[in-house]
Amino acid sequence: MNKIYTFISGRLRGCGYAFKGALLLLKTEPSIQVQAGIALIMTVLGFYFKITTTEWILQIFAIGLVMSIEGINTTIEAIADFIHPDFHDKIGFIKDVAAGAVFIAAITALIVGFVIYIPYFF
Repeated sequence: MNKIYTFISGRLRGCGYAFKGALLLLKTEPSIQVQAGIALIMTVLGFYFKITTTEWILQIFAIGLVMSIEGINTTIEAIADFIHPDFHDKIGFIKDVAAGAVFIAAITALIVGFVIYIPYFF
């Protein structure tokens, strides 16, 4: 088998796994489902207010940031629970820090949303 074919088929397989993971996240995690709902609302608002290309870029980046960090947080929590199912101070710390990262991303996205949409409302 030639190396190019192996490389390309490996990348395609990897994309398949990534797509499967994104679907699993959307199907099973309430926090991601909430974020997806908010993303849908913000997308509708973007079309309604006819936001600029730059504003679309910022909005898409903010949505992607929050949902990506939320996925990483979910993974960290699942690994922590698998490793140590009972309460443990260090596991609690790890989970709190991961949740804190989501909080920072969400606050950042909220600020981006305010910067974009406040001028359209006033």
